[in-house]
Amino acid sequence: MDVMDRIREQVENHAIVIYMKGTPQLPSCGFSARAAQAMMETGVEFAYVNVIADPEIMQNLPNFADWPTFPQIYMNGELFGGGDIIMELYEDNELKDVMQEAFDKGPKKAS
Repeated sequence: MDVMDRIREQVENHAIVIYMKGTPQLPSCGFSARAAQAMMETGVEFAYVNVIADPEIMQNLPNFADWPTFPQIYMNGELFGGGDIIMELYEDNELKDVMQEAFDKGPKKAS
């Protein structure tokens, strides 16, 4: 399967997915760490892709939605934004509601 098809399948088959450096439990950069921690604190289920473990995705994901940095968060097949947007919502106590709404509307798969 082509890498862009794999990315498309991941974002379409998960209500919420974060493309990050490392994993939520063992992040490899500060931006990914903060975003994943904020997302985990909501208690809403989400999937993740460790771009370090998949160099093909790391190289091609910036072209998928024209977003050059990591982490990248997708909700219901659409790019939601990066770590800055997640942190802003978290600090405004809105992240849980946004994620819960996306989860409720989206496919019920997580990794």
